[in-house]
Amino acid sequence: MPVAHLDSRALIAVTGPDWEGFLQGQLTQNVEGLRPGEARFGALLTPQGRLLFDLFVIGQTEACLIDCRRDRREALIQRLTLYRLRAKVVFAPDERPVLAAWGEAPSGGGWVADPRLGALGWRGYGAAAEPSAAEADYDAHRLALGVPGSDDWGDDASYPIEADFDLLNGIDFKKGCFVGQETTSRMKRRGQIRSRMLPITFDGPPPAPGAEILAGTLRAGEALSGMPGRAMALLRLDRVEGAELTVEGRPCRVAWPDWAQT
Repeated sequence: MPVAHLDSRALIAVTGPDWEGFLQGQLTQNVEGLRPGEARFGALLTPQGRLLFDLFVIGQTEACLIDCRRDRREALIQRLTLYRLRAKVVFAPDERPVLAAWGEAPSGGGWVADPRLGALGWRGYGAAAEPSAAEADYDAHRLALGVPGSDDWGDDASYPIEADFDLLNGIDFKKGCFVGQETTSRMKRRGQIRSRMLPITFDGPPPAPGAEILAGTLRAGEALSGMPGRAMALLRLDRVEGAELTVEGRPCRVAWPDWAQT
């Protein structure tokens, strides 16, 4: 069972009697009824509906943790504090490490199932486990499953549906209002999903992020993060079906994950 310390991730402790109701009105995910030891995946969007912060909300006794990008933790605290107004909720950095495990189920406390996809494994928050793998190994595991990550959507650049949040349990369309809900719901309701993040395969090193993917002479998308032989890409769905694709002059193909077959 590989265990990796996710150095790119950090925690925020959320406390106060109004924490649940406050987050319920901000995030794409439903946090009502979150149980201690349960994690839910979601995001905080801009008012225009673009991805600003991806996150996991982890239930604690009368509180929760937020698992977010380490380099964006302070910005997330500032944004949530700005929205807080009179709500009785407090946000503070929590320095416990964020771990990931995959393969066999880990033993001991501090582990929660990854809510995006069962095959991704588990996330550890204060779990007593010695890392046996690097974060790059976990990223390779995630990429092999075709699941995009934080490096793929940037800041205020993508819509959550383009980043597959709707397919990876990151949006609850039945909950009440949240920041950016109008745009997100409209895209889903009207079927206006023109582009999605999907894995591509090719020979050789990964293309540079932003490299153009062509269907013949037509632009079909752009490369995102990757590793030799496989990368994530933001693709125009109407231009990749049955097309001969190239990236940086090399043939490539879409490797549709089972979970993305919609």
